[in-house]
Amino acid sequence: MPFLIVDMKSVSRLNGFLNLYKPLDWTSHDCVAKVRGLLKTKKVGHGGTLDPKATGVLPLAIGSSTRLLQYLPTEKAYRAVIRLGVCTTTDDLEGEVIRQPGAINLTLDDIQAALPQFIGSITQVPPVYSAIQVDGKRLYDLARSGVPIDQIAVPPRQVEVKEILVLDWQAGDFPELTVEITCGGGTYIRSIARDLGLAVGSVATLVNLVRTQSCNLFLADAVDFAAIAAGNFNLQSPLVALAHLPRLELSAVQVADWYQGKPILWPDLEVSDRPLVVSGLLNEGESTSDVFSLLGIGFSKTSSNGSLLCPKVVLGNL
Repeated sequence: MPFLIVDMKSVSRLNGFLNLYKPLDWTSHDCVAKVRGLLKTKKVGHGGTLDPKATGVLPLAIGSSTRLLQYLPTEKAYRAVIRLGVCTTTDDLEGEVIRQPGAINLTLDDIQAALPQFIGSITQVPPVYSAIQVDGKRLYDLARSGVPIDQIAVPPRQVEVKEILVLDWQAGDFPELTVEITCGGGTYIRSIARDLGLAVGSVATLVNLVRTQSCNLFLADAVDFAAIAAGNFNLQSPLVALAHLPRLELSAVQVADWYQGKPILWPDLEVSDRPLVVSGLLNEGESTSDVFSLLGIGFSKTSSNGSLLCPKVVLGNL
């Protein structure tokens, strides 16, 4: 897939996805505001909130790509360090310690036996200190207002956990487990840490969290604010971030119809509710290195003449 190479003299025309390394203690909103200032554009949006105490991949849509945020894949991957034998108010080290009985007798075999119950479609209760809204109020606002934690009703949710791999185990009075977790959107790793402790007859809290993958962007390629300020970064083509969706390639004639908002007859197109990524050659046949550009997002529907591809989001040359 092509990269969009940055020219700091023309940042106002930037379009694509930025793989930002989110630093510790920054909110996702803080990062968006910082990049808006660095690139001198208001068209910046993030592709999935990351807690302030977490670091790692924060996908940022730049320019017209912000119109694609709702179509991004929800699967993400994390590297987490979990400490057993400690329980906190926030389910991580940011909160106050509620109790710390230790877990010196806990073994890796105990952990391995408990992990399968956290894989698949599971019911999870988010942490009390989270951004989830209940009756119009954020849970963390309720907790910080002095409402006793045991009186705050946190609604459970269904989440999808694809895989949990054990990377390291450090035995001791307070053993530490390092895991790699691949999961769907809305999954709280802090809740997995807390519930894993309970599942092995102890308590636990999250010590460290790094997001290693999101929207087909990976930690090894992430850039920090200093690199962005120096213009030393690339924007990833939106076609990469949208690789999970079916893709249709239009001919030059079809591209013209697309930009006029006309439905395009597509006899063998399967009709479904799933969005379709639409691309095409804007200058077809002009060179041997023609690259398909993202034209937007479409949807399918039936007509008396057969299936139709209909524009949903029409973009410029991305």
